[in-house]
Amino acid sequence: MKLTQKKIDDYNIELTVTEDAEVFAKEIKNTVKSLAGRVSIPGFRKGKAPQAVLEKRLGKDAIITEATDSLIQKSSKEALRIFNFVPVSENKAKVISNEEGKDFVFTLTFIPFPEVTLGEYKNLDVEKVVEPVTDEDVDKQVEAMRMHHANLIDAAEGDSVVDGDFITLDYTGTIDGEKFAGGEAKDQPLDIGSHKFIKGFEEQLIGAKVGEERTIKVTFPEDYHSKDVAGKDAEFACKINSIKHRELPELNDEFIKKISTFQTLDEYKANIRKNMEKNAENRAIENQRQAAIDKAVENMTIDLPPIMVENRITQLINELDAKLQTQGMKLEQYMAFSGLDMDTMRENYREPARKAVLSDIMLENVAKAEKLTATPEELNFEIEIMAQMYHTPAKQIQKYLKDSGQLINVATSILRNKAMKFIFDNMAGAKVEALPEETKESTETTETKEN
Repeated sequence: MKLTQKKIDDYNIELTVTEDAEVFAKEIKNTVKSLAGRVSIPGFRKGKAPQAVLEKRLGKDAIITEATDSLIQKSSKEALRIFNFVPVSENKAKVISNEEGKDFVFTLTFIPFPEVTLGEYKNLDVEKVVEPVTDEDVDKQVEAMRMHHANLIDAAEGDSVVDGDFITLDYTGTIDGEKFAGGEAKDQPLDIGSHKFIKGFEEQLIGAKVGEERTIKVTFPEDYHSKDVAGKDAEFACKINSIKHRELPELNDEFIKKISTFQTLDEYKANIRKNMEKNAENRAIENQRQAAIDKAVENMTIDLPPIMVENRITQLINELDAKLQTQGMKLEQYMAFSGLDMDTMRENYREPARKAVLSDIMLENVAKAEKLTATPEELNFEIEIMAQMYHTPAKQIQKYLKDSGQLINVATSILRNKAMKFIFDNMAGAKVEALPEETKESTETTETKEN
């Protein structure tokens, strides 16, 4: 085998592969033998038909084509091994010469995995910042639970919308007089003051009465998920269909006894504060961890091929599609509901995908540099978890992973986690702390008691 390579552009490489005429002749012979065993020809047992008979039956070109495809597959694999290339794009093969009696020549074009130079990933100095919990924060949580337990009562005839009301409305949105995807709804429920709609929308409904029509003017945020409307001025023609006022319970010890296991308002607030402080600690540790990973990525040198980001975007969208299907929804329905098209969705995923690819590359290279390994016991543990998740025997999961070539992905995931732990354990000063058990912010303190 003779090999030459040249760089086509910033990312693509072209290999020219030449095999001796004898090698191609041998491949043709093997192809004839294989075809003879698969094709039934009257007068010959399978595997015994000579080449001339097969050529007459199938055509010489068909034999040459199959031999060509087979040799390209074998030679490509060997050429990539020799140069230690790992393609991150589809290999594009082009036959230059495949005539019998002559050297077999083809080109292989692809984007190889980029060169990586790790920067500093040990002794990273990243501060853990814990946000303090204020009395105001606690009071907001208490007020939210008070709102949750409020009674909804129909507004009297002639009443207007006030902050905190629950309403239903019809609306039709337009930009420059034209309707846009996701900008229309009938009997849409809305909590006034929840700020779930675009900034300024809910405030402009205050004072409206049932049956009243109002035109609401808003500006979509620049970072709005639908790029078609992001940053644009819009008008919404709204009609109020119903209004319900919230009747808030009195905030005292009796109310607390009714909705929780605590006896006094002070005990209730103390428990909320404790849970909020635990969650603040958890967030601080998560942020510190992510900052350490981001810093190690920033210190790495790499020219990332755009195709790797595009591939990850496709993977993320496929994962979203699979998740939606488990919820009985199709991706197309989700996109229509969210006012997205595929181009916008891919653009929204671009930065998260880029960060994910860079993080994975950094972690895999740290694992390699530190000679980290995935032990059989660790692989078996991960397979057992998958078996429990999919309610399938572990041996069956292992066989599927092995047969499909995905076992390496499990090992790679283990190595990434080990590399991450290595970075955390080798931080400047104190190690990054282990994440405490997740604390639910409201479940324990606000659960209504059933009589």
